[in-house]
Amino acid sequence: MEYRNVGSSDLSVSHVCLGTMTWGEQNTEAEAHEQLDYAWDQGVNCMDTAEMYAVPTRPETQGSTERYVGSWLKTRRRDEVIIFGKVSGPSPQVWIPTGRTPPQPEAITRIDAASIRGAIEGSLQRLGTDYMDLVELHWPERYIGTLFGANAYVRSREQADVISFEAQVEALWQMQKEGKIRHWGLSNETTYGVCQFHEAARRMGGPLPVSIQNDFSLTDRTFETELAEACAPRHLDIGFLVYGALSGGTLTGKYHDGTDQRARHKLWPDFQPRYHAERTRQAAENYAAIAGRHGLTPTELALAWVYAREYVTSTIIGATTMDQLKACIAAKDVVLPQSALEEIEQEHLRCPNPNKGTISPRFIEDLRKGL
Repeated sequence: MEYRNVGSSDLSVSHVCLGTMTWGEQNTEAEAHEQLDYAWDQGVNCMDTAEMYAVPTRPETQGSTERYVGSWLKTRRRDEVIIFGKVSGPSPQVWIPTGRTPPQPEAITRIDAASIRGAIEGSLQRLGTDYMDLVELHWPERYIGTLFGANAYVRSREQADVISFEAQVEALWQMQKEGKIRHWGLSNETTYGVCQFHEAARRMGGPLPVSIQNDFSLTDRTFETELAEACAPRHLDIGFLVYGALSGGTLTGKYHDGTDQRARHKLWPDFQPRYHAERTRQAAENYAAIAGRHGLTPTELALAWVYAREYVTSTIIGATTMDQLKACIAAKDVVLPQSALEEIEQEHLRCPNPNKGTISPRFIEDLRKGL
């Protein structure tokens, strides 16, 4: 296992990170603990959580993931575990504030100072710890044109009422001064947002963002252009934490023959449509064929490619079975031959970023009505 610092921070994390979002929905508490024990035995030292998990988010299960982590934490030394948490951005999931500390009335989620404090303190209570090592803003307070599969900025969707970058930085800085978080970062952000947050923090003399957690895989390589430049060590020095490296499981090939009836997109066909749209499925089949020609599984090809990117700090993997988890971690030792890398580039040029432009119009309208 390799260990890398997250941007300009002192957090040294394993380059494979354990994702948790299925715990409480598709996984039991005992299964969550089994995954954690195995991952830590393999050298993993960081996990990714969020106040809204498990997903798909429901009032009955929201917060269960962090409670499962909290019961496992009692069996470990706190300094052996690096926890990434997240504060929800604007959303019509009005039950999320009721799980904050102190409980707040149902409302559209925002990223103002009270919400940041309530979200972090609620997470800490469920986790049973005094601090989180890193807290990220789960998605932006403002409208952006690339959220969850969207692919174009539309001016008519801009919002007039948006919490300022400075106010969000100040609230996170206060949490850091109180010792409730060690570092802060961003998620599902754009190059503009990263630069604005960094400049606001620098100008105010506050803590700088150290991470960004964005979608990235063979079917969504949008990070590797302007964002990769902005986050590079010689520029803003922001660590890249990858999620979606298997495109919601589509890149494993398990949806090709339809045999896995317990898979996420079989259970919830309207959830995360970007990962199982027709263009994404077709690209996944093509990448699976490349893997087969080189004696690899589709999972090995997809993860080995992400693990080897120079701009990736750590890759968040998620699993619902132990076999899946073992395969994801084992892929860290796979080295792709040059011929496979060339075929990957050819496929990418043929159909670049098929996940993008697949967002549900209903999702956009729900967000607009909620705000």
